[in-house]
Amino acid sequence: MIICRSIPELRKFVDDWRRQGLRIGLVPTMGYLHEGHLSLVDRIKPHSDRVIVSIFVNPAQFGQEEDLDRYPRDFERDEKLIAHRGADAIFYPDTEEMYPEGFRTFVQVEGLSDVLCGRSRPTHFRGVTTVVAKLFLISRCDVAAFGQKDYQQALIIQRMAKDLDFEIEIIICPIVREADGLALSSRNDYLSLDERAKAVCLYRALTGAQELFLSGERNAERLQNEMKRTLNSTPGVSVDYLEVVDALTLQPMERIDRRTLLAGAIRLGKTRLIDNIIIEP
Repeated sequence: MIICRSIPELRKFVDDWRRQGLRIGLVPTMGYLHEGHLSLVDRIKPHSDRVIVSIFVNPAQFGQEEDLDRYPRDFERDEKLIAHRGADAIFYPDTEEMYPEGFRTFVQVEGLSDVLCGRSRPTHFRGVTTVVAKLFLISRCDVAAFGQKDYQQALIIQRMAKDLDFEIEIIICPIVREADGLALSSRNDYLSLDERAKAVCLYRALTGAQELFLSGERNAERLQNEMKRTLNSTPGVSVDYLEVVDALTLQPMERIDRRTLLAGAIRLGKTRLIDNIIIEP
């Protein structure tokens, strides 16, 4: 497996693959990989001849008070996991490689970036779209895989790819969960034992609203109230948001008459967790 730390180094391999007519897949990550990340490698392989996994803790998507410095990192572990999963290359640049001195260009998707997570993290998605646009150009990929757990991010990237004419297929892959339903996340390692036991409350809130929908309820406010009821009964949980929104526009809904996203973000101690479920009438 190839490990590239610079843009010219990766492009040398990419140019060779393109000359051979090979289809290139990209899995962008911030490392400290778990089964959710690795499932993206599995899902993109049938669509690709060569798979690149990028590992870059992107400072542009962290706010001033967020966890950039303490975000978990373990490249040796990640390298072994990626090799075992059968990827062909790792792109592992440092900050200076991705944001050289004088860098001042950013990509922003209006309308989708200022709702849900964007309300409390106003610069987050600008950082995401900027680094992903760079990774698309560096890797010259044909297809890229993102996880549904970060549904808003994946939707924004789809919109960016369409608007900027990136001829790239975006695959959104299902959430991978622990046995009790907690969505896998690198930040789960921050949780104490007590916080870990409580963390599943977000999934229970979402599935409670889903069950209400499946029983015939179509009023969005009632589904939202069901989620709030579940979280309000769990001590120590701070709610960032709980929303019932159109799955394409992320705008609030009154009645569930089309594909809908149930989405939430909570804080347990210093840890912020997100999750979502898609429902369709």
